[in-house]
Amino acid sequence: MATAPERIRRLLADQLADCCDADVERRIDDLQDLAVDAFDDDPARPAFAALGNETRYRLARALVAAEEELCVCELELFVDVSESAVSHALSDLVAADLATRRKDGNWRYYAATPLAESLLETADRAVGDE
Repeated sequence: MATAPERIRRLLADQLADCCDADVERRIDDLQDLAVDAFDDDPARPAFAALGNETRYRLARALVAAEEELCVCELELFVDVSESAVSHALSDLVAADLATRRKDGNWRYYAATPLAESLLETADRAVGDE
């Protein structure tokens, strides 16, 4: 199997009339700079990671659709997991800035944040445009 530099050399050889080691090195350096720009200090990563789990995704969808605070006991109806798993998933959504939490006596209420609304609305529009 070819290594990444070997494949980059083949790509550059197809794109350029002359391809030398300096071209390959320069391209690898450019790609490494791109990786730093794209992935370091990525503020959106926690939100996307949180939405990558089916339970958290369904809970975020429910909160956005509700347009109001919902109690944990109400949110349990949207997923088929234990009460403990729902609470853990909601904590993850709060940590990712996709939900807010408010305690009122023995009850905890959750609501979608503008970030959750924006991400899910954008995803809906993108899928609708296909």
